[in-house]
Amino acid sequence: MKRKFSMILIMILLFTGGFLSGMWTSNNKPSNSATMISNVLPVPISEKNPVGKVLPELPLSPSKVLTGYVQDFRDPDQLDMTHLTHVIFSFAHPTKDGELLLNGDPALNNLRHTVKKAHGQNKKAILAVGGWYHIEGNESYDHFKSAIENDTSRTKLVKELMRIVEKEDLDGIDIDFEHPRSNQDARYLTLFIQELSQHLKPKQKELSVAVNAKIHSVAGTELTSVVYEPAMFEYVDRVHIMAYDGQWDGGYNAANLSSYTFTENIVQYWTNLFNTHQIPKEKLVLGVPFYAQPVDPDIKQVSYAAIVNHDSSSIVNDTVEMNGTTYHFNGLKTMKRKTTLALQHGFGGMMIWEVGHDTSGTHSLTAAISDKLSSEVNANGKLYTNN
Repeated sequence: MKRKFSMILIMILLFTGGFLSGMWTSNNKPSNSATMISNVLPVPISEKNPVGKVLPELPLSPSKVLTGYVQDFRDPDQLDMTHLTHVIFSFAHPTKDGELLLNGDPALNNLRHTVKKAHGQNKKAILAVGGWYHIEGNESYDHFKSAIENDTSRTKLVKELMRIVEKEDLDGIDIDFEHPRSNQDARYLTLFIQELSQHLKPKQKELSVAVNAKIHSVAGTELTSVVYEPAMFEYVDRVHIMAYDGQWDGGYNAANLSSYTFTENIVQYWTNLFNTHQIPKEKLVLGVPFYAQPVDPDIKQVSYAAIVNHDSSSIVNDTVEMNGTTYHFNGLKTMKRKTTLALQHGFGGMMIWEVGHDTSGTHSLTAAISDKLSSEVNANGKLYTNN
């Protein structure tokens, strides 16, 4: 009897305990609107402070520019922009009082057509201002100097440039003041560049400057007759080094047009200058000529395309016999070597004077430079794009 009573008592206790336990669980069940926490055992707290995983700092993959100047009389439909990143339409001419001139309606129409074509191929369209000759005759130096040495005319020229940038949907301005001849000239140019930059940058427009090579092609020493303030380069996106026309140094010599040795000295000079003043060398762009210089100065220059048409086998030699004289130029091999040279020194790309001088097909210098830029950059584990 006691045993039977004990069994009944145990069953009652078990039933009651289960009933009460079920009620407690039901009353403490999370609502459907809350996020349920997984019912796993808690992780024991470590005595060590956890250290966040540091992601590797991957280098950026900057694209290298391939900039081509285009003269204002060129038919834009005849220009091959395939390999270019920037097309620079040349030239607009400053007046002494700060106005801006183009070479008539044909030049304006070509500018508009060039911009439209460049944008259609995802290229930047830039307007170059200055150059060696002025539309009103003689050198452009006096006109440009007068425009930028006066506060009123300098500001007027800046406003004129901003007006044409907006009106013609330009991507920027390239300044080619050939050339500042004194510290005072250099100061005016810096003030002008600085003021122009302050207007272009807020609109995400680019600003570049074309500069003299600053190296004597014969002596290999610095040319002191052309003066720049290093501070000026802080305000520009790119510096286009005109590493050619050395034939005029120390008496006319066509062979000094733009030899590889001459270019080596130029590249070293600008590399040292930018390193000294802690300016990024990526701003530097090495310019190369697409024309040939005759030994006889009374005979006109010829384009690289004319040389290919005359004797395509000569393009590996940098010289050709035609028109009763010898011409010196940069052929395919030299152009590739110069491209490698620029990249090895940390330059931001290459510049061409002038796109209209090139040929098409397998002998194209533009295509050769583009291919070399691509292969050299990719070989160093960085991405090169044409856009």
